Amino acid sequence: MILYATLGTNDLIRARRFYDPVMATLGNIAVFEGKSEVGYGKPGDTDPSLYVTTPYDGQPATRGNGTMLALTAAKRAAVDAFHTAALANGGSDEGAPGLRYSADFYSCYVRDPDGNKLSAVCLAPD
Repeated sequence: MILYATLGTNDLIRARRFYDPVMATLGNIAVFEGKSEVGYGKPGDTDPSLYVTTPYDGQPATRGNGTMLALTAAKRAAVDAFHTAALANGGSDEGAPGLRYSADFYSCYVRDPDGNKLSAVCLAPD
């Protein structure tokens, strides 16, 4: 249903320092780089699934209240690594890795340096 998602940043260089290592924990890399944006996807992808960009209208990027992007993790260890990498690269904690909702819903919650809320979720038992 969703082709791609876009998150705004006020500092693309700072965002790259955050997203490059954080996305790598889920097997994603920068597959597109432009002057004002970077796109992440799986190695070999030509169409990114996530873009981090400075706003097109030139106004400051703002976070959405109640907005969150949940990213798929293949294993619980990847959720743990995502959380650790996010905190080590300028993110903030919004919920440590753990089981939520069911015995198979393992997730964590963080905010990037611009305040965008992200989650990594593993739906498989380990």
